[in-house]
Amino acid sequence: MPDATRARAKVAVLLSGAGTNMAALLYASRLPDAPYEIVLVASNDPDADGLALARDENVPTFALSHKGMDRPTHEERMDAAIRESGAEYVALAGYMRILGSDFVARWECRMLNIHPSLLPKYKGLDTHARALEAGDSRHGCSVHLVTPELDDGPVLGQLDIAIRAEDTPETLAARVKFAEHQLYPRMLGDHVSR
Repeated sequence: MPDATRARAKVAVLLSGAGTNMAALLYASRLPDAPYEIVLVASNDPDADGLALARDENVPTFALSHKGMDRPTHEERMDAAIRESGAEYVALAGYMRILGSDFVARWECRMLNIHPSLLPKYKGLDTHARALEAGDSRHGCSVHLVTPELDDGPVLGQLDIAIRAEDTPETLAARVKFAEHQLYPRMLGDHVSR
């Protein structure tokens, strides 16, 4: 249980889509013993549904499309918004952009990601189809620290689920999403409490 006298860690969440993992982090942050608070939700897609949800929940947002902008400039602007929010940590929650090494270095050991596989298996995309094609009996999700190498940082925690005989990539993805919503708030809370 966090020390009641200690300030809660400030976290910025980056997303590109619906924001279900952001919602899991946000709602967990509102529990009485939560060791972190969400101070910003930012996106590279101004139309991302997750931004609208954050606004409805009175969380500050920032959006900047990467289209027509070079990567370093876009990342500098995103980084400036994150720092202006007072964030001490960054949680990637379906942020569908590979981040450059300069951006990653600025947040070394303070940027986490949720990935829908049991890393080191199935880095990148299409993890559910790949697990099914391989005939795996278990699948799941991992929370890891972000490093310049895609989905390669130290794993902070994993949650595995059974692959059922009738599973499709879609049914498996739906169950993994439930697992993600349990794992990510716990791992973020543990990490910022260290």
